[in-house]
Order: sequence, then C-alpha cells, then structure tokens
Amino acid sequence: MSAPRVLAVAGDSPAARAGLIAGDEVAVVNGAVPRDVLEWQQLTEPETVELDVMRGGLEITVSVHKQHGEPLGAEIHSSVFDRVRTCDNHCAFCFIYQLPAGMRKSLSLKDDDYRLSFLYGNFTTLTRFTEADLERVVAERLSPLNVSIHATDPVVRSRMLRNDRGGTSLRWLSAMLDAGIEVHGQVVVCPGINDGDVLDDTLAGVLDQYSELASLCVVPLGVSDHSNEPEMRHHQPSDACAVIDAVEDWQGVYEAVLGRRLVFAADEYYLLAGRAFPQAEAYEGFPMHEDGIGMARTFEIEFEGGSGEATRPKSGFFAAVDGAPAEGYRAERTGATPVMLRARSNAPIGILTAPYGAAVLGPILERLERDDVRIVEVQNRFFGGNIAVTGLMVGTDLIRVLNEQPRGHRYLLPDVCLTEGRFLDDLTPADLPQPVEVVSTDGAALRRAIGSCR
Repeated sequence: MSAPRVLAVAGDSPAARAGLIAGDEVAVVNGAVPRDVLEWQQLTEPETVELDVMRGGLEITVSVHKQHGEPLGAEIHSSVFDRVRTCDNHCAFCFIYQLPAGMRKSLSLKDDDYRLSFLYGNFTTLTRFTEADLERVVAERLSPLNVSIHATDPVVRSRMLRNDRGGTSLRWLSAMLDAGIEVHGQVVVCPGINDGDVLDDTLAGVLDQYSELASLCVVPLGVSDHSNEPEMRHHQPSDACAVIDAVEDWQGVYEAVLGRRLVFAADEYYLLAGRAFPQAEAYEGFPMHEDGIGMARTFEIEFEGGSGEATRPKSGFFAAVDGAPAEGYRAERTGATPVMLRARSNAPIGILTAPYGAAVLGPILERLERDDVRIVEVQNRFFGGNIAVTGLMVGTDLIRVLNEQPRGHRYLLPDVCLTEGRFLDDLTPADLPQPVEVVSTDGAALRRAIGSCR
C-alpha cells in the first residue's frame, strides 16, 4: 500500500495556507490510513484536518483549517492507494490481449475495480466483488457504476469470461439494483458466441432479472491483427443488421413494459449496416455517450449549434471527488497538449480522422458546401483488423498519412486520440511531419475551428 503523494497544491487553498507542498507523502489523515481517493475525500472533509506527512525523510504534522464544505485544495498522485483490483478473467475479446508488442506497461493493466468504475466509468465484471464491497457501495452510495454483462446465461457468461465465477457474479448486480444503486450495463457482442438467439436470451434476461438497469449498451468487439483467438471474428454488415434489429425489437418490448427503451446499439453498428442513426430523442438523454452510443448524433447536434454543452470526456467521473486525478480515458487532453498554429489562417483545412469518423463527418461537411474543408482519412495499420475508431489513431499512422498531404494546410487533430499529450504508440503531435491543431472532440469545437478561416 502506497501513501497518497501530493502532486500539486492550489494557490490560496486551505492546504497551501497550512504549508502542504508538492511531493509530500501523506501517511495518515485524521488518524486513519486512506485506501483510495474516496476515503481521502471523506477524511479531509472536516473543518480541521491533521495530516501526518513524510517530507524529505522527516515526519511532520500539517494542520489544515478550512471552512465547512471547502475543498482541501491538494491533488494527489493516484485514485487508489492500495492495490488496484486487477481482472482475473481471460476474455477472448479483451483488447489488452490484442496490443502490439513493446507498448508501455500501463496499457496492459486490466482492472476490475468497482472504485474505478465509480470514478472514471470503467466497466467491471463483478467477478472479484465481495460482500464487503457491496456494503461499501450501498453505504457510501457509490453510484453510478458500469457493469459488463455480455450474457445472462451463466454458462455462456462463464465461457466468455473464461472464469467459473462469471456464471454467479451477476448476483451482485441484482443486489446493487435492489439497493437502489444506479448501474449501466454493457454487452460486447462476439459473432457466433453471444449474438443471435443468445443476444435475445440476454435481453430477455435483463427484462426479467435486471430491469432496474439505468441503461444497457450493445457494442461490437474489436479485433486487431494481433489477436490470437480464432473464434473472434469481425462483424459483417449482415451481423450488424441483425444486432440492430434485435435491439430495436427489444426497445419496443422494454418501452411497453418499463416505459423506456433501456437498450441501445453502438454507432458502429449503424455505420457498418449502412443505416441512418436514430433521432436524438431515441437515445433518452444519451446515458452511454462515452461508450459510443449516440456519439454521431450528438456530434451533429453540437456542430449545428443545437447543444449548449459539449459532451467530450471530462477529467473525472465525479468532479465532486476532491483531488481525484484524471486517469486513463479521462486523462487531460487538449489542455495538456500544445496546439500548433503555423499554417496561415485562410489555408485549406484537412480534418484527420479514422474511417468511422470520416463516415460520420462526411454528410455533415457536405451540407457546409465548402471546398476548402476536406476529410483526411487515417487507416489504422498499427492495430489493423477492424479497428476504425478515431480514439485509437496513433502517431505512426498519422506520420504516414501526413507525409502524403500538401504542405501549408491546416490539419485538425481530434484530442480523443491523445492521453496527456501522447498517442497510444508514445509519439506526440510534435513528432508529426506537419503541424497540427489539436481540437476538442465535439461538434461545437470543430465548427469553431473550421469557421476561424472565413
């Protein structure tokens, strides 16, 4: 177990006034040792906070006095101070097993930790969940959580997770729903494994056993060229059509029984099937936007000025968790990345995006009737397979594409492919052969960026 280390202290905050500084390691807070940022928040909530700190090899005590409800003002190095609960499943569709060799070690960490689900929206299978975890979730109202369901048939679920506990661990989902915890579910569909009749059985099982779910997203698996699982195959257009038909049929059933659609198919299915995206109201508030459910429709709405707030990822699932660092998918993006503006402001514009992004942007840009804005499609050769989402674009592929593009144009790069200023292959925008402008991944930001040259 590691002590929370202070990364930064906000100016004129209670922590700063008390003398807490970056680099301090906080061993004890008000007589207790916090296990994670959630307990850190609870322990630092009182108006007087006593911190036992290690600084330069010396043990000192820092006494913090603050107003009721005032945040401490210290950012700490991690969200979990004891060990992250790692995943002991061996899912054939897990993308971590499909990464190329030589990638940074942090990308290979498989977590199955309900705390990271609460803080950052990660999905947990609940196979390592315990009675003590349930008590904490219910007592502290750690809600919402995201749970990977995949199949409600115990045999199929155990087979998919390659874990015997997969067949019984959904009992924890029932217990949380009974206790009023908000939970969002996910089904990763693997053709030939849990589609077709199995998918229908799963959606029937959700209605029968887990109808209190806040939402359920149905998403396709990704298969890279580095997969060693012969059972895993790409979705074909006919597969995508069948999934959409099943989801939309069950939406009708859910709406008739529950008064809401509950289940939604990922945008990728509509792109692969060549079908129009549902209207905005069909998504019931876009509860699973960050998992690719309704992203295309919200992007269009934002681009055309119909949304007051961007739906891009935030740097923390709950801003109320004082000091929780941005991690993983929600790590800081544009703010940590230097935006390079070297092309003339009226230069032609190329929007760098992956094939799925190009399919979404194409019709939107056509309506602008501008010949100075074009899409620069980036095929993903780094991962290969059916990987066609913009969030997985890497520097290596961008270098290849930009070397073939005209010089002096403005190239817009969506920030969703960057984490703390780096691509997944560890390159940065500074490594690219042409300057790029990093733009927030929402329609309003793109509209402002392309509008700045006219």
